[in-house]
Amino acid sequence: MRTPRLVPMLLALVLALSLASLAAPANATFDRLRFGDTGWKVRVLQSRLHQLGLHSEVITSRFDAQTRDGVRTFQARRKRPTSGVVDRATWDKLVAKTTEPTTEALHNIYTPGPAILKLGDRGLPVRRLQARLEQVKWWKGEVTGVFEETTVAAVTGFQEKRKIPVTGEVDRRTLDRLAEMTRKPTKAELFNIVPTGPALDPRCLTGRAMCVDKTSRSLRWVIDGVVKSRYDVRFGSDELPTREGAFAVFKKSRDHVSSLYNTSMPFAMFFSGGQAVHYSPDFAATGYNGASHGCVNVRDYNGVRWLFDQVQVGDKVIVYRS
Repeated sequence: MRTPRLVPMLLALVLALSLASLAAPANATFDRLRFGDTGWKVRVLQSRLHQLGLHSEVITSRFDAQTRDGVRTFQARRKRPTSGVVDRATWDKLVAKTTEPTTEALHNIYTPGPAILKLGDRGLPVRRLQARLEQVKWWKGEVTGVFEETTVAAVTGFQEKRKIPVTGEVDRRTLDRLAEMTRKPTKAELFNIVPTGPALDPRCLTGRAMCVDKTSRSLRWVIDGVVKSRYDVRFGSDELPTREGAFAVFKKSRDHVSSLYNTSMPFAMFFSGGQAVHYSPDFAATGYNGASHGCVNVRDYNGVRWLFDQVQVGDKVIVYRS
């Protein structure tokens, strides 16, 4: 029989294949992962990235932009080329820095965490919660600061849609997911303060801003969405228009005199080249019959003097039409 002679031949073949495998580069047997790929290995990749804070907790199995950004950040931290492609070296380092993902993590099965906010709670944290829920259309009406049944229903709806354990209570996972999707609420949003006058430009609703509305010919000093003061203003002519857009105060000059026109510009707050918000004695005398050379003229001397002391270099100047 010839069968015994096959055994050494098979052993020799296995040994040869093993040696060839050892001699081959590591990347030759590793299927790289890159943008657009799908499958189980992508789920594992996303879960491991999440352990390092480089991916959301929700696993999708699609190598999307979020996954690529996470890979690039991981590579950058290790001073490797930030290709966003997972090669053997990147994968091995990622595995070394993380633990084997659990079945629950890979299938988006979550366990509720301890409640941070729940039914019956009151105060500013609840106001912040309700204001953020309003931004994502889960809360309607006034912000109350009271965690009652309506708040439970809003939290429940948010949790259901985001695949978070549905409890109606706010745990760390719920709070973090809501924060990722929203911005910091303004004081006006937290306390149901309705801005006076025409609608404020959305860019005026956060931080400190001189909100200049060409339509209503007004300047409103706004902090976190709350109007602190209002002034009548006028603008440049068609030949020398006041620029529209988002700017910032880059210089202040209390007793400024224009070197170009040799005119007084008290309490000048420059925001775009030579254009500034400032008091105008001509505006105070003639009203809207005249025009500036592009600046925002204010006719209330005492008002703009007070405003000059409030405004800081770096504060926003938003010039728009309502």
